[in-house]
Amino acid sequence: MAERRTKIIVTYGPAVEAESQLRRVIDAGANAFRLNFSHGTHNEYAQAIARIRAVAAESGVPLALIADLQGPKIRVGDMPAEGVELRKGKTVTLTSRRIKGDGETVPVSFPDLGGVLRQGKKVLLDDGRITLKVLEVQGGDANCRVMMGGLLESRRGVNFPGIDIKAPPISGKDRQDLDFALQAGVDYVALSFISSADDIGMLRSLVESRTERRVRIIAKIENQEAIRNITSIIATADAVMIARGDLGVEIPPERVPYWQKEIIRQCISSARPVITATQMLESMIEDPVPTRAEASDVANAIYDGSDAIMLSGETAIGRYPVRAVNTMHRIARTTEAALSRERTRPGASRASVSDAISHAACEIAESLGAQAILTPTSSGSTALQVSRQRASVPQVALSPEKDVVNQLAIAWGVMPFMINPARDTDDMFEKAIAVTRDNGIAQSGDEIVITAGVPVNVAGTTNLIKVHRLD
Repeated sequence: MAERRTKIIVTYGPAVEAESQLRRVIDAGANAFRLNFSHGTHNEYAQAIARIRAVAAESGVPLALIADLQGPKIRVGDMPAEGVELRKGKTVTLTSRRIKGDGETVPVSFPDLGGVLRQGKKVLLDDGRITLKVLEVQGGDANCRVMMGGLLESRRGVNFPGIDIKAPPISGKDRQDLDFALQAGVDYVALSFISSADDIGMLRSLVESRTERRVRIIAKIENQEAIRNITSIIATADAVMIARGDLGVEIPPERVPYWQKEIIRQCISSARPVITATQMLESMIEDPVPTRAEASDVANAIYDGSDAIMLSGETAIGRYPVRAVNTMHRIARTTEAALSRERTRPGASRASVSDAISHAACEIAESLGAQAILTPTSSGSTALQVSRQRASVPQVALSPEKDVVNQLAIAWGVMPFMINPARDTDDMFEKAIAVTRDNGIAQSGDEIVITAGVPVNVAGTTNLIKVHRLD
């Protein structure tokens, strides 16, 4: 069985909004869709979610939906549709006023420019592609000189490097978007510019007060504060996204590769799915093939151990969204073929019985040459514990919870399936074995390894390993 282990997340946008395009993107290998609530309307996303769910159901593919909340992200306001060219040496005024921008004045979504900017400070626009230097601050406006120019369009990001911005982690807009996303049935909620575990706790309280569903939280790592608090953030979040665009603006870009590897290492150790994102195949927004450096970047993220790799503008607004997914799929398959010969398993943790059982199940499966590792799970915990071992044997997760099946779509190496609730242990084994037969995963004479929890249908009780030879 030659399934791709690293998962692919695509960002939804105009380039894939047609049902035919969604079908092609899913067929090409998409495992999840990110809905970027910095753009678009609730009505547009309601239609998008309905189309994505319908196409996924037709394809029989478990698919995760991720609602990406804007958080305290500062953005450029309305600019002319064609954008404005900011030329090096030119002066431009940043303002908090809600006006239409032009070549002289640029509105930004931050109310206290005068309170945080000072003469000599840098302002970075559009992920650092444009650099301004503050000349003077007058009231709520900042007059700046363009140090590095470029085309500036509406809604592009704004960063104030080295300045601690005190802003609520969840805005009024985020709360409205969260209400909509939960009602629409998303599987994950991602929060931008998290700075501490407390931010995650606040979001989790909001989620739990609005739904009884097990909606998971993704912490986006994008600033220096998150780096300082990374261990507690990983412990508190359900998954982590390394958002390298803003992170590479907020910290020196030469430090991003180190932190990418370190965050991935900690996430694997903690059994938290980790997503590497931003600018992975960015040239494919306009070009049909990636640069060699981009191909190497994708491969390196896989070598590092990413559960999932994400496409942003490539699929949202790019000219070649399906080709971009196909390209990422091919790079992943080729890289994983080399990794299967090189990867070493993390040591068995002594933190819990579940850790030890999951580690042992993978060792047994590989020693026996088993056809698959089966992980019946009610919460997803067993599947994630086994996934973190990065076993060479295919992993099949089985759950009676639709939310869990969808959420496991972004976990490394996991093939999730929906099953009916098991009455007891024997019934659980029968259902798991039936899935392997019905889906061609194993056949008569093959050995499979099953790891699960007893009693059944109780979260967090992984305590059993069974080796079974199919009749």
